[in-house]
Amino acid sequence: MEMEKRISLELRNKTPAEVAELVVDNCRSSDGEVEGLSDDYKELEFLSMVNVGLTSLAKLPSLPKLLKLEISDNMIVGGLDQLSEKCPNLTYLNLSGNKIKELSTVKPLKNLKNLKSLDLYSCEITTLEDYRESVFELLPQVTFLDGYDHEDNEVPDSEADDDDHEGLDSEADDDDEHPAGPTRDGDDDEDDEGSEGQ
Repeated sequence: MEMEKRISLELRNKTPAEVAELVVDNCRSSDGEVEGLSDDYKELEFLSMVNVGLTSLAKLPSLPKLLKLEISDNMIVGGLDQLSEKCPNLTYLNLSGNKIKELSTVKPLKNLKNLKSLDLYSCEITTLEDYRESVFELLPQVTFLDGYDHEDNEVPDSEADDDDHEGLDSEADDDDEHPAGPTRDGDDDEDDEGSEGQ
């Protein structure tokens, strides 16, 4: 589905000015540019355009309230200077899986004064020697790079989306319980199956 058509569907009878979140993942940009968005989306705080075929952010409209931008799995090679002009309040930016190779490409992000979390997983830049140290030095305002801070501490739950981490936490709790007493748990399971069968 084309990006412009998908965006109009996602509006769901709202005007662009009423939309705070917009997710148009896996649709198609016909020319590698952002399509169907305009300056009317002035209340937008979260925008996700994952795997839509973007090669450029030149046509990104001015989104002054945008805090989170997900543009992973596209073909963006540069032009990140557009972000500080058009989305000056970004706190979270996911560029994973793009064609970013050089530190100079991410340098314009230093103008995003509120940027706290930056993801560059699966970009060629991550293969550079001293990649993490260099990015933290270049972008001193960034607290988390690829989900970890300077000391390799993971993003705390309060910083990340609650939904994502609640599921992970409960799975971790389950895993913690099983190793504690595998024999006991195994017996309980067999008893339960036996009683259900009767």
